[in-house]
Amino acid sequence: MFGHTNAAMATTCGYVLQRLLAAHRVGNRKWTSTSSHGRFTWKAAVRHACQSDVSGSSALSFRSHTCGQLRREHVGEKVTLCGWVQYLRQDLFVILRDFSGLTQVLIPQEESARHVREALRHLTVESVIKVTGTVKERPSGQENKVCETYGTRALSRLERLLSRRDVSTWKEMPTGRIEVLAQDVDVYNICRTLPFEIKDFVKKSESLRMQFRYLDLRSSRLQKNLRLRSQLVMKMREYLCYVHGFVDVETPTLFKRTPGGAKEFVVPSRDPGLFYSLPQSPQQFKQLLMVAGVDRYFQVARCYRDEGSKADRQPEFTQVDIEMSFVDQAGITSLVEGLLQYSWPAETTPITLPFQTMTYQEAMRDYGVDKPDTRFGMKLMDIRDVFVSADAAFLKSGSSVLAIRVPDGATLFTAKDLEGLNQAAKTHFHQEVSVVLVRADGTLKSPVKKLLSGGISDALLKKTGAEPGDLLLIAAGAPAVVRPLLGHLRLRCADLLESHGSSVRDPSAFHFLWVVDFPLFVPKRDEPGRLESAHHPFTAPVPEDAPLLYTQPLKVRGQHYDLVLNGCEIGGGSIRIHKASEQLHVLKNILQEDPTVLSHLLEALDSGAPPHGGIALGLDRLVSIMVGAVSIRDVIAFPKSFRGHDLMGRAPDYVSEEELKPYHVSVRWPAGTRGGQDESGDI
Repeated sequence: MFGHTNAAMATTCGYVLQRLLAAHRVGNRKWTSTSSHGRFTWKAAVRHACQSDVSGSSALSFRSHTCGQLRREHVGEKVTLCGWVQYLRQDLFVILRDFSGLTQVLIPQEESARHVREALRHLTVESVIKVTGTVKERPSGQENKVCETYGTRALSRLERLLSRRDVSTWKEMPTGRIEVLAQDVDVYNICRTLPFEIKDFVKKSESLRMQFRYLDLRSSRLQKNLRLRSQLVMKMREYLCYVHGFVDVETPTLFKRTPGGAKEFVVPSRDPGLFYSLPQSPQQFKQLLMVAGVDRYFQVARCYRDEGSKADRQPEFTQVDIEMSFVDQAGITSLVEGLLQYSWPAETTPITLPFQTMTYQEAMRDYGVDKPDTRFGMKLMDIRDVFVSADAAFLKSGSSVLAIRVPDGATLFTAKDLEGLNQAAKTHFHQEVSVVLVRADGTLKSPVKKLLSGGISDALLKKTGAEPGDLLLIAAGAPAVVRPLLGHLRLRCADLLESHGSSVRDPSAFHFLWVVDFPLFVPKRDEPGRLESAHHPFTAPVPEDAPLLYTQPLKVRGQHYDLVLNGCEIGGGSIRIHKASEQLHVLKNILQEDPTVLSHLLEALDSGAPPHGGIALGLDRLVSIMVGAVSIRDVIAFPKSFRGHDLMGRAPDYVSEEELKPYHVSVRWPAGTRGGQDESGDI
C-alpha cells in the first residue's frame, strides 16, 4: 500500500511540475534558483499541488470524466467527455469511446441546439470530438448491454443475427443505464475512411493489423492488454524496490558479441571492421554489477535476438532481469514466487505458493519435454516389459518402448487426425509411431496387431489403464528420440481433443512449475565431438558435481532453473560461476571458446566477485498467457511481423551507399536483384 501510494503521488507530482514549469515559462514574474524567496514559493506551490485532489484518469485533461466512468449516481451532473465516435445511429445518438469504455450521447432535437445537432449528424465513425452535456437516466426498458465479443448490443447489426440462446452471453454495459444529452461539441478531427472497423468482432488479417497498428491498438482488447501489462510492471517495481531493496539499473544496448547462445544483431561503427552487437540479455552487465557491490539489481530490459518471429517469440522483446549477491537457488525461486503473487492481477485466477518443482530428468521421463504443461495428464509410460515375450525387432538392446494414452481418442479422432499424428512423427522425428485403438468391446485395432496376442493385449491394457474408446500411441527406439516424439504428440493430441469439443486444459488455470537440475553441457548438434552449454557458459555446476567438470563434463548438472507456466517457459536463470579459474576452464577447455572475448568478465571475477545468481522473466510471454492471447504480438504495442519486419514503418529499410561510407560497409546484392528489388520490381 505504501509503495502504491508513493507511485501515485510521484505520478501526480510529475504532472503538476509540468504545469508549474509551463506557467513559470509564460508568467511575468521571474523565479530564480538563487532567490530564497523564490525557492520557498516554488516548494510551497509544489507541496500544495501534490496534496490537492488532481489525480485520476481525467486530471489535467479537457474532460471531466472518461467514457466508461459515468453511472446512475452522476445523473443531473454536467460533464465533459472526449473520445472517438464508435457508432452513429439515425441522427438520434452517438456512441463515444475512449480507453475506458463507451457512453451514449443524445443528439439534441431542439431548434435552439441546431449547431450541436448539425455538428454531430455530419460526423464520421472514428472522428475525435469533445462533448459537454448533462447526464440523464435512460428510460425503463432502454438500458443497454454489451457483449465482449460482438460489441454494443443495441447498435450492432449482429443483434438481428444472434439467436435467443445467445442472450446469456450479454453482460451489463457499465454505462448502460445513463446517457449524456449533448449541449456543446468540439470536433477535433474528422476521420477518413479506414481500412477496417475498430470493433473487436471484425476480423482483420495479421498483416493489415500490423500495417495499421495505431488503429488496431484502439480495440478494447488491446487497450486492456497494454494496461494490464503496465499495472503488472508497476507492481513488480514496487515489490523489488520497496519490499526487497533492489536497484533499477540501465545497462548498455550497444555491446559486443557474446559466445554461444542465439544469433545477435550486428551494428556497424565508424571504426573500420569493428562492430557492436545488440545484447540478447544483460547477462554480463548484471554479473559485473554484482562484482561492483550493487548487491541487488533489476531492470525491465529490452533484448534482441536475430531469429525469425514466432507466435511466442519476437526479434526484440522485454524481460524482467534480476540478479542478487550472496544467494542460492532457493532464495531466487522464493523471490520470484513472491514477486508474481504480489503483482498478479486481481481480475485473474489467483495463484498459490509454493510452485511445483520437477527435475529435468522427471520432466523428460513423464512428459517428453523440459517445459511440460501440467494442466492435464497423458503422461509417457514405459511399456517395454509388456513386449518382452514378443518376438519384436524393435526390442533392441538399449531401446525404449513408450506409450501415451489419449482418453476418448479412438472415439473422437478421425482418420485424417490419425494420419496427421503419423506424419508429424515422420516429419519432425523421422520415426514411426504405432496407433492402437481400443474398441467398445475392449478389443484392439492396430497395424501391429500381430504383436498383440491375447496375453500381451491384456497386459498392455492393464499397464496403460486404457479403456474402451481410448487411443494408445506407441513408439520404440532410443530414449533421446522417443521421449521428445511422444512429448510432441501429447500436445498435438490435446489440441485435437479440444478441437472435437473435449475439455483438456482449463484456459483459466495457471500451473506454474520449476524445472531444475538441467545438464550443464550437451553435445553440439552439428559437431557431436564438441560440447556446448545447455543454457549459457556462466552457469555454475551443482556443488557435488563440480569435480566432474575436469573429468566427465557431460555428467555435470547445472544450477539452472526454468520457470514454466502452462507448458511455456516464461523465465530462466541460474547461480553463476564466481571464480575466474573455473570460468576460464569452462570457456577454454570444455567449450573451446576464445576466452579473450570475455577477458573483461574474467578480470572482474578475479577481482573479488561474490557468489551471485539471478533470473530473467519473459514479460511478453507472461502477459500473453495471463490474458489468453494467441500470440505475444497482442501484448506488445508495436510488434514485428512473422518475418521480423515492421509493416507500419516499413523497417528494415534501405540505406544509400553514401550513408554507408562512414561505416566502411558496402552491400553485395544477391544474384537476380537490383538494389534490393527482384527482377519483377517487387520489394
